[in-house]
Amino acid sequence: MTQHDSPILPAHRPGASRQAPDCLGPSRTPRPWIPALLYTLGFLTVYLLAICTPWGQRAENTLFDLGGGNPEDVWLYPLSGAEYGSTPLPPLELSAKPTLMVGLAVIVVLTLVRRCWRLGCAALGVVILTTGGKEVLKSTILPRPDLVGAPESLLDQGFPSGHTAIPAALTLAAVLVVSPRIRPYIATAGVLWLACIAAYSATKGGHRPSEVLGATLLACACYGLATWLRPPATVPGATRSLRALPAITLTLALAVALVSGARNDTLTRSLVSAATGFICAALVWYAAVGRPAPTARRTRLALD
Repeated sequence: MTQHDSPILPAHRPGASRQAPDCLGPSRTPRPWIPALLYTLGFLTVYLLAICTPWGQRAENTLFDLGGGNPEDVWLYPLSGAEYGSTPLPPLELSAKPTLMVGLAVIVVLTLVRRCWRLGCAALGVVILTTGGKEVLKSTILPRPDLVGAPESLLDQGFPSGHTAIPAALTLAAVLVVSPRIRPYIATAGVLWLACIAAYSATKGGHRPSEVLGATLLACACYGLATWLRPPATVPGATRSLRALPAITLTLALAVALVSGARNDTLTRSLVSAATGFICAALVWYAAVGRPAPTARRTRLALD
């Protein structure tokens, strides 16, 4: 390819204002609103099927009969913070609020350093809408009716899961404000963290699988809304050398979910919890990394 055939970034065109490539303004290619709508519909579908139907409630309540009497049967219980003298794995137990505050502070610092104000505001919006919306939905809008005469211990409203919402929201917010060159790697670290927390929350009994999935879908819906209104900057060709990264990331996420969901007393519940954690990781990976690549390809074609 000759020099005249190579794509030229807008910042390098004659007369264009010079701007760091990693902090380019939002792409001119408009993002469709369909992803945000699909994640929202998925969130509502999980709620309606798992919580508002008798067979959905019975299916999830049955999981609590497949072990769960002794939390020490969970492999990761020593890292939960519930064990006396143990340090919780963020954001479990009392580390939830500090994890959220530290995550917000990191987003603010990255926004100030990279001076990507609009993307920083969008990232903060993702976290605030996810975590704040979770509290509003859980307490007032989405009740859990007792349709099967369940024991009182299973009537607590936990949809969506707050512990899962934090890593999902912080991961999606982080990919908005970091450099596009490291965005896939940040997403990889985030989805591995999410796979661990989601699988553990489901297997320990603090949350049902539907509550974990609901929190992830809520975070993805907020991210889809943010990227529709203010799409993240992309650098053409920034992810061309990462073809193996999705397979590596999802394989590691599956391994992390299997370990985090494992129990000594039941294989069925362990596998269901691991599957839940893996699905959450795949949803966030697709939302964070799966769609920017086609946008980058369209941008390169437009610049050729």
